[in-house]
Amino acid sequence: MRGVRSRKRPKKTRADILADIVGHPKGAISVEELAYMNPPLSEDSIRRHLKTLAGVGVVEERTFDPGERERDYPYKFYELSEKARELFDRNGLFPPDPWQRQYQSVEKTPRICDIEQMSRPRS
Repeated sequence: MRGVRSRKRPKKTRADILADIVGHPKGAISVEELAYMNPPLSEDSIRRHLKTLAGVGVVEERTFDPGERERDYPYKFYELSEKARELFDRNGLFPPDPWQRQYQSVEKTPRICDIEQMSRPRS
């Protein structure tokens, strides 16, 4: 149809974000990495989805203290909460192995590779 934009449904978008968190080799992902993996989404949109997921206890935010990270690199990362991982495991949702294989199969820019290899803040 003309004039109608294709938009992902919020549940599908949040499932994609969760799959990327699970698939990330460090288990904690930055908004910049999520934006790279989900090009139709803006960073603001991703932040809104992460806020919703955090609000219901599915994801947790990890942040570096000021001065702990390199300049121009992310300081916030998002990971699954323990309760979410237990729930997903109990129900066969978001098994890590296939999502990690899929995440690794995506070709990434040098910047995204650098961010992917960064250490993450401690919980």
